Amino acid sequence: MASRRGLSGAVLQRNRPSRSRLPLAVVISLSLLAPLIFFVGRGIYPTDHTDASSSSSKQDVDWRERLALQHVKSLLSKEVIDVITATTDDMGPFSLDYFRKSNLSASWKIVGVGTSVENNSEPNQKGSAVKQEPTGGKQDKSPEGDHSQFIDSPAKLVRRQLREKRRDKRTSDLVRQDDEATVKLENAAIERSKSVDSAVLGKYSIWRKENENENSDSTVRLMRDQMIMARVYASIAKMKNKLGLQQELLTRLKESQRSLGEASADSDLHHSAPEKIKAMGHVLSKAKEQLYDCKLVTGKLRAMLQSADEQVRSLKKQSTFLSQLAAKTIPNGIHCLSMRLTIEYYLLLPEKRKFPRSENLENPNLYHYALFSDNVLAASVVVNSTILNAKEPEKHVFHLVTDKLNFGAMNMWFLLNPPGKATIHVENVDDFKWLNSSYCPVLRQLESAAMKAFYFNQGHPSTLSSGSSNLKYRNPKYLSMLNHLRFYLPEVYPKLDKILFLDDDIVVQKDLTGLWSVNLHGKVNGAVETCGESFHRFDKYLNFSNPHIARNFHPNACGWAYGMNIFDLKEWKRRDITGIYHKWQNMNEDRTLWKLGTLPPGLITFYGLTHPIEKSWHVLGLGYNPSIDKSDIENAAVIHYNGNMKPWLELAMTKYRSYWTKYIKFDHPYLRSCKLSE
Repeated sequence: MASRRGLSGAVLQRNRPSRSRLPLAVVISLSLLAPLIFFVGRGIYPTDHTDASSSSSKQDVDWRERLALQHVKSLLSKEVIDVITATTDDMGPFSLDYFRKSNLSASWKIVGVGTSVENNSEPNQKGSAVKQEPTGGKQDKSPEGDHSQFIDSPAKLVRRQLREKRRDKRTSDLVRQDDEATVKLENAAIERSKSVDSAVLGKYSIWRKENENENSDSTVRLMRDQMIMARVYASIAKMKNKLGLQQELLTRLKESQRSLGEASADSDLHHSAPEKIKAMGHVLSKAKEQLYDCKLVTGKLRAMLQSADEQVRSLKKQSTFLSQLAAKTIPNGIHCLSMRLTIEYYLLLPEKRKFPRSENLENPNLYHYALFSDNVLAASVVVNSTILNAKEPEKHVFHLVTDKLNFGAMNMWFLLNPPGKATIHVENVDDFKWLNSSYCPVLRQLESAAMKAFYFNQGHPSTLSSGSSNLKYRNPKYLSMLNHLRFYLPEVYPKLDKILFLDDDIVVQKDLTGLWSVNLHGKVNGAVETCGESFHRFDKYLNFSNPHIARNFHPNACGWAYGMNIFDLKEWKRRDITGIYHKWQNMNEDRTLWKLGTLPPGLITFYGLTHPIEKSWHVLGLGYNPSIDKSDIENAAVIHYNGNMKPWLELAMTKYRSYWTKYIKFDHPYLRSCKLSE
């Protein structure tokens, strides 16, 4: 077998007499490494032999492997042998190429090998630094022994670099995809949060100051998380027929629910909460050992999330319905106040029912206000706040118009609580005989069968689960002529030149006489614009699919607000504003141009005739927007509680209510008797 190369040939030469002069250190090294070299030597024998030599070499290696294993077991631990075996199974036989590519320490030496080892997977590639010797087996020796240096060929280096580049590129792609997925999830969450209707009960933000501390209320959150997992495992336990474990989970769940109660902070928790947490944790640990299945738990949590989402949607509908229902009602205290005042008024003698300074009612040189309301308490706040902040109260004149039901109460309140030196006058809208269905399109439409069917047809949905959007347009204020009287100001006050219109849900915080000196530049209406980047524009209120609307108005025209408007009544008469209103109101008899209300017809009627005034005159949104800047509110001349959360209702936002209540004397005998308080 003189033609054999590789490690087996090197080992055979070890027994010859000519090798006896090897240094002692080499002999000792070979004796220690021989079993391991024999074990891995099967990957080093050449691959280009004939069939006969390959068969003979394989038999020769087999008995050497068995012999090597006997020696290796005594030298190496079982764990090391298992690692070598696993590596051999996964990567193929060990070869010098493998050791060459490994970062071996200096103590590892490859002795007696003078031939190159070909890569079995690439038989045509040869090691550039391995030199073949003649058949005789003579080898050059270095002073330190028979060592060979192995260096990768350029081709292998290139392949290795390409593999590393591919791995780096794949890693960067995975990281980028993960980042993109995270960004998409965040964007989706943001868009979903925008769709939540916060106009009814206000907004909730997880970025509040009390949530900045990640440890705040951690016990409450832990209990809630435990309860969620208890429901998941209870469902899985029932599915797997582990009824005992299910009953134990349900028992602990009920105990945690009782302990948690209505607590929203750790300080509100019952003293037994820590014990319940510990007991629940023990049961959950046992359930996890017996029932945990990643796919099953994930599926249950996803189902719970979908169910919770449906519940939120249903509750939002109910909340919208109830808030609109509450906005339509009058609190018992205010109703009580109105009834008591009405009784007192009709017990007065006729000569005691008159207000002083009636000569000021038609004086165009004074500051006149128009206020149309059926709420005694709200009207009193408007008048009181205006007078208390006026520089010259004696020059202010208030024209109040109410309905027949509240006429006595409104008169009696201001007879008992006169507004100082200011002038006040109360009228009944039913006494305006000229305001009839033959002249007013709204009255004629309200008497029509179609409108009655819209408002009073029993077929309309009116349950908590449906009809919330329709209920919005069935509010009684749309049936009240008080709401439409603003389009007839010159007819109501024919001798006045200018008048400031005020809603009854506003509070005056500054002197308003500066509005009479605002130059309207030939316009009729002075108002604060409400349009932002894309909302409160005409396309939000009007139906631009109708050709009449599309031809006459621009969809992006800026909207403005009712609630505090300075009207030039001379210009109003000259331009026949009331006639314009009648024209469009007649065209909208079938409600195809806009729904109901007074703002859409107001936008149409005063289109191109509205002069924008400074926003600080009129700040809106205190009846629906909880995020108005405090400085904007305090610097405003008028604040407006437009929306469903009126300050006299229980659903009013607490943070804004004090601006309204400070103009009410709750120690008044009538207020105390009707249990009206802050």
